Amino acid sequence: MPDHSTDAPYADLDPAAVLGALQDAGFPCDGRLLQLNSYENRVYQVPLDDGRVIVAKFYRPHRWSDAQIAEEHRFAAELAEAELPVVPPLPLTIDGPALTLSADTPTLGHYHVAPGQDVAPGQVFRFSVSERWAGRAPELEQPDTLAWIGRLLARMHLVGARDTFAHRRTLDVQTFGHRPRERLIELGFVDPEIDRGWINASAAALEAVDRAFERHGPPRHLRLHGDCHAGNVLWRDEGVGAGPHFVDLDDCCMGPAIQDLWMLLPGERGAVDAALHHLLDGYRDFMDFDDRELLLIEPLRTLRMVHHSAWLAERWRDPAFPIAFPWFASPSYWNQQAADLREQFERMQS
Repeated sequence: MPDHSTDAPYADLDPAAVLGALQDAGFPCDGRLLQLNSYENRVYQVPLDDGRVIVAKFYRPHRWSDAQIAEEHRFAAELAEAELPVVPPLPLTIDGPALTLSADTPTLGHYHVAPGQDVAPGQVFRFSVSERWAGRAPELEQPDTLAWIGRLLARMHLVGARDTFAHRRTLDVQTFGHRPRERLIELGFVDPEIDRGWINASAAALEAVDRAFERHGPPRHLRLHGDCHAGNVLWRDEGVGAGPHFVDLDDCCMGPAIQDLWMLLPGERGAVDAALHHLLDGYRDFMDFDDRELLLIEPLRTLRMVHHSAWLAERWRDPAFPIAFPWFASPSYWNQQAADLREQFERMQS
């Protein structure tokens, strides 16, 4: 029998399993499912019999432990209690034999798929449910929008500074740089002969990142969103919660405050300073910001580049990834990555 957990982790998560899990958790569905854009997890917009619409998130098997997911859920609830525009997971109820709940996390369900001809014995999918908040992309070229988001991020960080994560990752050079690079080589995606340019460029770039963090000294680590790019900020034009709201805390972690700011900056280098000014202008309305962290923007960008390549490599046996990222693992990809990392190296020297 095939091991779906690594080659095709969602092979057994068919529509019947999704609907069955939600039914057993106390969310009777009307039979319709709309799969939302997510490569890491499986996320569905689901209309219920009572007219409500929910979002169901099925976690990628083996990525996070129950303890790590529990910290994500508690952080979301804590932010919502502080009146931050974050949608926390809803409590689940047990209304079927195939569902169990985590002992101390009633928002995390374990759905046991009934064994069948092609189903791995004991296949379990972990999932959560939240309200649906629709929205559009924020207009990040608008100063008022950036300042508004900056104020909300500062309030998020005030909450994040109250405590620490015990189980989730810390954003540092080893976890997001050196180890992913080693993993890429171990998995055989980087050929020491063909991809020598990437090997040399990534080594030099990560050495520059090491030096940048050493010059800065240990930054203050907060509980962060962790993946706060424009796609994870939605704008509501009217009604309750009008304005920006944050989605997808799947990558929440410990790290420096600047991590939640730099990915919102424009790609055009000339517009970065103005956008950063507006973000920080709003941020400082609620929380102090250490200007030395601005020196970490390019190092953090470099870590994200290396980490993203390793993420693709580790997911490559999932059939969805070669379809979505056909250019990955080609010589042209590694040549372009080598050129980008050399450019990052130069930026970190200035």
